Amino acid sequence: MDPPSSSITFASSSSYLSNGSSPCSLAALPPGALAPTLPGAEGWGGGGASGSVEGVSLARLSNNLERLLLDPDLDCSDADVDMADGGPPIPVHRCILAARSPFFYNLVRGSRGDGLHLSASVAGGGGGGGEGTGRPQYKMEELVPGGRVGREAFLEFRRYLYTGKLRPAPHDVVSCADHACPHDSCPPAIGFAVELMYAAWTFKISDLVAVFQRRLLNFVDKTLAEDVLPILQVAFHSELSEVLKKCVQRITRSDLDSISLDKELPPEVADEIKKIREKSPPDDGDPIIPDPVHEKRVRRIHRALDSDDVELVKLLLNESEITLDDANALHYAAAYCDSKVVSELLDMELASLNLKNRRGYTSLHLAAMRREPAIIMRLLSKGAVASQLTNDGRLASNICRRLTRLKDYNTKMEQGQESNKDRMCIEILEREMMRNPMIGEDSVTSPLLADDLQMKLAYLENRVSLARFFFPAEAKVAMHIAQADITPEVGRVSAASTSGKLKEVDLNETPVIQNKRLRSRAEALMKTVELGRRYFPNCSQVLDKILEDNMSDGFDVFHQQNGTPDEQKVKKMRLGELKEDVRKAYSKDTADNSVYSVLSSNSSTSPPQTASKK
Repeated sequence: MDPPSSSITFASSSSYLSNGSSPCSLAALPPGALAPTLPGAEGWGGGGASGSVEGVSLARLSNNLERLLLDPDLDCSDADVDMADGGPPIPVHRCILAARSPFFYNLVRGSRGDGLHLSASVAGGGGGGGEGTGRPQYKMEELVPGGRVGREAFLEFRRYLYTGKLRPAPHDVVSCADHACPHDSCPPAIGFAVELMYAAWTFKISDLVAVFQRRLLNFVDKTLAEDVLPILQVAFHSELSEVLKKCVQRITRSDLDSISLDKELPPEVADEIKKIREKSPPDDGDPIIPDPVHEKRVRRIHRALDSDDVELVKLLLNESEITLDDANALHYAAAYCDSKVVSELLDMELASLNLKNRRGYTSLHLAAMRREPAIIMRLLSKGAVASQLTNDGRLASNICRRLTRLKDYNTKMEQGQESNKDRMCIEILEREMMRNPMIGEDSVTSPLLADDLQMKLAYLENRVSLARFFFPAEAKVAMHIAQADITPEVGRVSAASTSGKLKEVDLNETPVIQNKRLRSRAEALMKTVELGRRYFPNCSQVLDKILEDNMSDGFDVFHQQNGTPDEQKVKKMRLGELKEDVRKAYSKDTADNSVYSVLSSNSSTSPPQTASKK
């Protein structure tokens, strides 16, 4: 018996691919065959009353099958799919998967089909016995060896197989952690589409392949060149000739270097792009003529780094007229090598930490792309500048945020769990920016960095204002010690009246004088915050949390007079909760008098404010 087809017809009037909007034959068809259209029916919108009744019936069938996924009381699944993230397995019904997918049809039958890994994936995942459960268990990395399919992508794919509907992707899955991003072509959105394409191709769902081929084509010209690489990879793997051709054209025109091509792309594709570039040099300026001897020396250094052999790197440097900077060795190590190799290179003290490569990236920018906390921290500890911009005006923290899914950024780690590496990288870089926001030449002249400085100042002004609201006496002393009370305030931002905007500046003030004034204020505020963290660590953590949770809505909780009576009541209750959190933290910090003796020696300590000063 041949497996039934997974194909359905698209309804152009709907944003969903639905069994309720197109005819689907119930007869068994060979893999890849299209379901015939019922006589007299032009989709399920026509064909008279019969078509309408059948359309309603199919829609009801789709909804009923969806209940198998939503209603725990209807859990009659008979197999599990283990995901690579280590989370709970995803239950499936093998009969539904087999009916909808030729791949799963062969898998359930135990046939090798055209995939040699099918029988091994069943045995490797439990082989029908399912240790402890008596259920077959399939490992996703064995089902899709050529590419990664994440949990959210497979859940959406499973839902489509059951219902025939393709719903909009979850917002926090296809959005990055950069609040300034429109999220129409950022890496999380591309990654989700790429994962679904891997699933659709591997499991032989031709209608989904067509849908996501169009989506991937739309991404190619809208995103950054490095973000096109995963699209090209899935296009090559899934034999999507149109997508592959467009990706090759885009990357050929880009400034991606040969090293990136060799590292990220299949060899035949990388070679094709290089040949096209040789035949069609860029229009802007004279083409760069490569030096074969120099390139050979660079490749030898990179191969030594790939082997974690820093001693060989030292030997190569001694034997040839080439430096670590000539080979962009630190850039290469930050992008592709182990953190231990990066540390050993830095210990040699022969590489310029803040050197930009031809694309305008420092080693810290590349480490941010990789999102490896150990490498980022090592570079910063040696003096890498977090405020340095790429040629297109991005900070390392911006790069990290754009690559991080909003869902991952917002995930709260339970005690004892491994820390969220993506969020950790962002926080490390942003803390460094707040500690040293003005380091580097770009800080004086770059309008982009000036805007970023004002954002940091707004943050610091808000942070100090919260401390003044809850701890007026201690905050006053801390500001006096840090000389923040004698530097001109940049903007009236307070817990009681926070707009997040800075005051108008003197139009007659020169950029140099303005920059000096802003730097002076930022340094004073930074010292104030650091004093608070030193002597009131628990309170500082609470204030950081309050700031993070309330900045997005303009600190509305502190505006007690705004809103309806019900809203005012809710805000009053919320403010009371915040004060109680601060009071508990204050009690912990003052349990040992020595903790706050420095700040209290010049003033009477004040408990957290218990009444609103509105």
